[in-house]
Amino acid sequence: MYHAPIKDMLFAMKELAGLADIAALPGFEDANEETAQAVLEEAAKLCGEVLAPLNVEGDRNPSSWKNGNVTASPGFKDAFRQFSEGGWQGVQHPAEYEGQGLPKLIATPCVEMLNASNLSFALCPLLTDGAIEALLTAGSEAQKQRFVPKLISGEWTGTMNLTEPQAGSDLALVRTRAEPQGDGNYRIFGTKIFITWGEHDMAKNIVHLVLARTPDAPPGVKGISLFIVPKFHVKADGSLGERNDVHCVSIEHKLGIKASPTAVLQFGDHGGAIGQLIGEENRGLEYMFIMMNAARFAVGMQGVGVSDRAYQKAVEYARERVQSRPVDGSAREAVTIIHHPDVRRMLSTMRALTEASRALAYVAAAHCDIAHRHPNGAKRAEHQAIYEYLVPIVKGWSTELSIDVTSLGVQVHGGMGFIEETGAAQYYRDARILPIYEGTTAIQANDLVGRKTLRDSGAVAERLLSGIGETVSALKKQNGPAFRSMATQLEAGQRALTSVVEYVVKHGQHDPNAVFAGSVPYLKLAGIVLGGWQMARALLVASAKKSNDPSFYEAKIATAQFYAEHVLSQAGALETAIVSAKGGEGVLALSAEQF
Repeated sequence: MYHAPIKDMLFAMKELAGLADIAALPGFEDANEETAQAVLEEAAKLCGEVLAPLNVEGDRNPSSWKNGNVTASPGFKDAFRQFSEGGWQGVQHPAEYEGQGLPKLIATPCVEMLNASNLSFALCPLLTDGAIEALLTAGSEAQKQRFVPKLISGEWTGTMNLTEPQAGSDLALVRTRAEPQGDGNYRIFGTKIFITWGEHDMAKNIVHLVLARTPDAPPGVKGISLFIVPKFHVKADGSLGERNDVHCVSIEHKLGIKASPTAVLQFGDHGGAIGQLIGEENRGLEYMFIMMNAARFAVGMQGVGVSDRAYQKAVEYARERVQSRPVDGSAREAVTIIHHPDVRRMLSTMRALTEASRALAYVAAAHCDIAHRHPNGAKRAEHQAIYEYLVPIVKGWSTELSIDVTSLGVQVHGGMGFIEETGAAQYYRDARILPIYEGTTAIQANDLVGRKTLRDSGAVAERLLSGIGETVSALKKQNGPAFRSMATQLEAGQRALTSVVEYVVKHGQHDPNAVFAGSVPYLKLAGIVLGGWQMARALLVASAKKSNDPSFYEAKIATAQFYAEHVLSQAGALETAIVSAKGGEGVLALSAEQF
């Protein structure tokens, strides 16, 4: 069973992300705590009662391909109908296109629940969200009116088509062709691979957003354009016409997320798929990054969601499994394994990492909301810069730690964790894709170094570090072991991250190999320290409110202390690997031939 942690979610939304401040923004006046709780409770019902029971079914009976058609796993089509009829695709999208127009801060826990309950299912709405964002930003008004309401309603779904057999992360190698027809349309020819939910039977139409080159396009990424290529042509009145010349020629057999069909799509085998240009020619990569940024944040939430699901499963097992007498001799008979210190360590690690990554993501979502709705332009720009700095960390750190958390989930189960019937292994297998797709952790780290740190000489990072300093000062005014541990370790983490940011800014231009050799450790360090900052803020709130709900807030205090002593304490080692050891020297010491 999956039980959405609504209380924890609301705590992070209210106390850390500032839900009340978001509700004060123009257009978000109804997005108060009462609304948030009602939305989360309804989302929890759908995810717990409809989607979670299909998770194992989808793993054991994956989506299937036959003669170009893909059939979703048993139960998925009806679940998608319920998801669509509930309006869940439109939670954060504009009311003018039939969405609900709620803040990203309220949509984000709904996305977490979706991913926790059924990661394979959640990928379909994830890609549709990205397509909606790209169309809203770069599409013409006619394109928005024709496609966005249908995507929001769930009648149609969306995909993004970047990757080709020869062009993975290097989109300069894209070869798909777009030939203008003189009537405003283009004929698309090429092959796209790794297209998530690129073909299925859950919706009436699939709207593919496709990167391709026009005949006179300049070489490299500057010559890529973005096109709308629907599975079925859309008539002027919005009804569906004939099948377009885009076909699924196979789907992949994967380690995890097996219910999610990963398609190979062929465009133009029978004269060319008809597509429409989005925006201007040769600006496709710019527009696609809108989709990718939306998807990257959502993949970070996949990391949080699957971590929480694995944690719940491990706790449930640890409370039931009887094995061995306690090491302190407090009982002569075997006890449930949750009483053993190392099992408690593993469960605490899972819990602390999940809570920290959730809090950091929710805070990022709030920055996004402020960036879109604050009446002051300077404030919007400030919060947009913070959000953009946090996105690669949310994506990279949250997905990397999901591997650790789901692996610990298997370990808590012991030998039974290696047995598929217990279910722990599926979370581990499903999580393994998360640090890979939508840009690997290294790509997120390169983005963090190049676009998010070097470009502004570390200004946004310094602003966040200043906020950490204020929290450290507040911690030092309190008494108790949790405060002492957190103050000590957060201050050390602040010093470590400051040192690394300064190192990146100083050496990024003249010694890029050394800096980029340490880029992933920098991303992980930033996640650990910024996540620790949120845990420290949670500690301060929990201490002040402890008498209102002792059990809940005491658990928050204990989890924050554990995070400080067992996670934040890693910051110094990461700094050493990046700065003191001059990571590039060790990383690049072996020649290519010596491997």
